[in-house]
Amino acid sequence: MPKVLFVASEAHPLIKTGGLGDVVGGLPVALAALGADARLLLPAYHDAVAHAGKLKTVAKFQVTGSADQVQLLEGRLPGTRLVTWLIDFPAAYGRPGNPYLDSRGRLWPDNAWRFALLARVAALLALGRTPLKWRPDVVHCHDWQTGLVPALLAQEQQRPATVFTIHNLAYQGLFPHETFVSLGLPPALWSIEGLEFHGQMSFIKGGLAFADRLITVSPTYAREIQTAEFGGGLDGLLRHRADRLTGILNGIDTEVWNPARDPFLAKQYSARRTQGKIHNKRALQQEYHLPVAPKTALIGMVGRLVEQKGIDLVLETLPALMRRPVQLVVLGSGEARFEEALRAHMARYPKRLSVRIGYDEGLAHRIEAGADMFLMPSRFEPCGLNQLYSLRYGTIPIVRRVGGLADTVVDASEENIKNGKATGVVFEEARAGALLAAIGRALALRRNSRRWNQMMRTGMRQDFTWLHSATEYLQLYRQIMRGNRTPPGKRHVSRKKGK
Repeated sequence: MPKVLFVASEAHPLIKTGGLGDVVGGLPVALAALGADARLLLPAYHDAVAHAGKLKTVAKFQVTGSADQVQLLEGRLPGTRLVTWLIDFPAAYGRPGNPYLDSRGRLWPDNAWRFALLARVAALLALGRTPLKWRPDVVHCHDWQTGLVPALLAQEQQRPATVFTIHNLAYQGLFPHETFVSLGLPPALWSIEGLEFHGQMSFIKGGLAFADRLITVSPTYAREIQTAEFGGGLDGLLRHRADRLTGILNGIDTEVWNPARDPFLAKQYSARRTQGKIHNKRALQQEYHLPVAPKTALIGMVGRLVEQKGIDLVLETLPALMRRPVQLVVLGSGEARFEEALRAHMARYPKRLSVRIGYDEGLAHRIEAGADMFLMPSRFEPCGLNQLYSLRYGTIPIVRRVGGLADTVVDASEENIKNGKATGVVFEEARAGALLAAIGRALALRRNSRRWNQMMRTGMRQDFTWLHSATEYLQLYRQIMRGNRTPPGKRHVSRKKGK
């Protein structure tokens, strides 16, 4: 079985800002359960160390670009047996709170140096140039913060295979050329075939150009990012490497997200006994200070309040939506303009709309359990997890047909309903009118309780465990270990966007 080093900037439950943390906290554990020797490397953020439990120093070594030694702390990912290494370097990581932003929500000015350090440590581990004896067969990197790892390893003759997962191409890790120079990276990496991107340094391009295999978190997103609409200027490179690009759906932790055992719920329930949703709906209405109205459709929304998630479309529909027999509960944070607009609408519709700004894990579970429908009108969505939670909890997702939403939610067309395959309501265009029509279609479907309950149970029986994804990853690891790699060298990449 392969030895796999996971390199990432976050992992649940140590530190998490979004879906990346969930994936990195779940996939290596699933791989280990299948017999792989998976290990995890993360920065020793202040909060990660606080949540890590017992740690011991297992190595000290020098890293290029730093006068002080790095310490490697070893522990286990909480609740698992997964060996986890934390890079202890207080000047880079010893800050409380968000791993990328300061207390005012601004990017740390030294992020390039902080994540270059992560990459250098990962490369040293991968090449056996630390006091640790363990060496991986595969180094699996995640998102722009780790993009320099494949680039650095590609400069070596004897190296492990590299895999790079794109969780969200919108975040590319762009820095000025001066930063590239200050980091002391190999000069050969500054080229159109390397890290240079329209005069800037792109961390994510290091992964896209140099990794042996590229992964996205859904098959549809793998196709989308090869287009100008979704490619963020990197679609030409991704089309060039299309034969090395694969989409593998994320899984979810079905122990944490299990309505039959969820400790956050007012009443637990299952696909065989769904009556518990009624109790959770009542409890959610009370928690959000809305009228308890069993017959009124309760719609939930959890996520970042940014345009990617379609919150602008929701706001545009609200005046018309609030005239319908619905209630809407929202949990999330994001751009101030969207937060303020939601608060203003809440004051206007106090019996129909209730909003909580921020994030609360327990409340997120209660929304999934208590809502009748869940709203995800994303402009783009690499995979999405909340629609998977919704399906698991018998809450009908209303989603736009993009990325992982298209791959996981089966639209309630007449044919799909008759065949027992329908699990949600899917719409096409990123327009307020299309979203409002989709909600109207869901409300009409809900009037037929037999069909509605059938959709609920069909969704609850879907299998989105990590086991399926981990099996696909194992096959990919074995393939590249057999030598099916991309050799280092020149790769033609056009400067022109979309070319």
